[in-house]
Amino acid sequence: MSLCRHYVRELRRSVLIGTPELEKGAGSKRSSQILTTFDDAHTPDQGPSSHVFAARDRAQSGDQRLSAFLRSDTNSKHSPQNSTGSQTMSETNTPGSEAPPRPSYMGTEGTSGSSPLVNSNQSPNHTVARADIRASAEKILYTFLLPGAEREIILPQGILNDITTNIEKEGRDDPEVFDQAKDYVFQAMERDAFPGFLRAKALGNIVQPSMMIRLIVGLVSLFGAFWTAFVLIFLNASRKTRCWEILPFTVGIYLLASHQYMLDPLMALAGYSEYTFMSFSRVKEPFVR
Repeated sequence: MSLCRHYVRELRRSVLIGTPELEKGAGSKRSSQILTTFDDAHTPDQGPSSHVFAARDRAQSGDQRLSAFLRSDTNSKHSPQNSTGSQTMSETNTPGSEAPPRPSYMGTEGTSGSSPLVNSNQSPNHTVARADIRASAEKILYTFLLPGAEREIILPQGILNDITTNIEKEGRDDPEVFDQAKDYVFQAMERDAFPGFLRAKALGNIVQPSMMIRLIVGLVSLFGAFWTAFVLIFLNASRKTRCWEILPFTVGIYLLASHQYMLDPLMALAGYSEYTFMSFSRVKEPFVR
């Protein structure tokens, strides 16, 4: 998506700069209007949470316009970089081609530590060609979606078949190709991953190994407290001596309650949370605190 937006912005800039004002035809004016509308549609929305759904609808509408523009711009002459690679890519991946495209992203992997999906596919001179968008779409397919991929994401077979057909046979590289997969992943995150993350990280501050240790030590401490209390009663010990039994009872109940609620109250009051076993970090998020 970042590459597509960058490409459209450069395309708009090249149309405005490369075409004299008096020689602009209806097509150039129309392209400029489309690109201007696209830029306006993607203005960042930082409103309150009550506007989340409206912002999402605006973003989806802008993404659809972007995809439609990229599909219609396949043979555009206004590309900001009319490189040989771009022409070769568009010629060898025409709609209906039976041969799958070459995984072009493999040869463009950069050596820097930047994002492989964006920066490694950028053309020289910091411009984005249509071939870069095509390579990025292929990279997402071959890295995340195909069976046996390096970082495979499990998707329904129907969604995977549609994406593979659109990219490899129809030659599409617009963002709408991944819309179904994106919606499916977001819903899975919202339904499964996010509630589990909240339970583990936001509603508690200890991890599973610490919980098991607290359970074992708490049960042993509680057993020892009961055993010692009965012994001191049978030995007719003084009340002053038996008051020390409050200590193991308190430790046992504290550890068992911490295990039950996945929360250490003293550590929470200190403002720390256990990130991994015996690794603590200060809580910065107000909601979690």
